[in-house]
Order: sequence, then C-alpha cells, then structure tokens
Amino acid sequence: MFPMMPKNPVRLWTQFARMAVEAQMVIGLRTAGMMGIMAQAPGEPFVMVAEKQAAATESLFAIAQAAARGHSAERMMAAALRPYGKRTRANSRRLGRVR
Repeated sequence: MFPMMPKNPVRLWTQFARMAVEAQMVIGLRTAGMMGIMAQAPGEPFVMVAEKQAAATESLFAIAQAAARGHSAERMMAAALRPYGKRTRANSRRLGRVR
C-alpha cells in the first residue's frame, strides 16, 4: 500500500522523539551557559560547532553504508539519526551535571 512507510514506525519515532527532547535540553543548557547563568567550559561554543560537523559527516556515511547494503528506508533513517542521538544524549548528560 505505502512502499516507503516503515514497518515499525513507533521505534523510529521514539528514537527521533528522544533525540529531539535531548536536543532541546542541550540547547537550553548551552544558552544558559552562554548567557552566564550557569558555568560552562571556555571552548563550549567551538565544541558545539565541531561536533555538528562530525555528526553530519557520520550520519551521511551511515546512511550511505546502509543504502549500499540494501537496507530498508526505516533502517537507513535509523542509521542517519544514530550519530545525532549519540551526541545529544552525551551532551545532555555532560552539560546537565552539577559542577
């Protein structure tokens, strides 16, 4: 019926939703750090830019690799989200720690 529709959309949407919530938390924590409301590492803005470039590269490589292996669209999307999810999860933990 819908050839591009994932077989298990709940898992993919859960992965996306968790990453989106963590990303919002990271944005809030970094904004608070840049405004001086909370402490942050001196080079945090530079780390932020560098990790976005690395995540984009890793994501493109993961989706190309999944496509080359003949995986479904769902698995390709999950592979593309994984690098971002890994970084948002790590950043929310790191930035949320009380110093």
